Amino acid sequence: MSRGRRALSAGADDWLRVRREACDDSGSGAAAVIMFALLFMVLAAFVVDGGLSISKRERAADIAEQAARYAAQDIDEEALRASQGRNAPINYENCPSRVHQFATQSGLSGADVAASGCVSASAQQVRVRIRLTYRPVLTGLFYSAPITVHGTATAESVTG
Repeated sequence: MSRGRRALSAGADDWLRVRREACDDSGSGAAAVIMFALLFMVLAAFVVDGGLSISKRERAADIAEQAARYAAQDIDEEALRASQGRNAPINYENCPSRVHQFATQSGLSGADVAASGCVSASAQQVRVRIRLTYRPVLTGLFYSAPITVHGTATAESVTG
């Protein structure tokens, strides 16, 4: 009986040795590291470029607010004097040129300056839209087209 057990034990040892050689898992750790590195890069790309997108939208809105104020500051002084300070009508005809001037001074690209301007203008208020184009930082590896954001603001002429 002991001989039969030894034969079984030897067969089991051979089976275990063959099984260990067949199930060699060397390199499986490297695959996991590569997968986690790629996942980390994708998440970092969304965090960095998501923050950049928010920042650029805020910048476009800020420039639009300032450009609207700049355009609304061009008032008709004669009408203001004639109304004894009760009415300050905006020279709304100058709104496109004033927005263009402000956008140029703000450092926007030529294409963004050309795409920005007055949405509507009247003697009492001006509405301005600013376009801002940027390239993503990390997602640019996968998506190379520029991204465009817009900011819109309104300024009114108020006296008193």
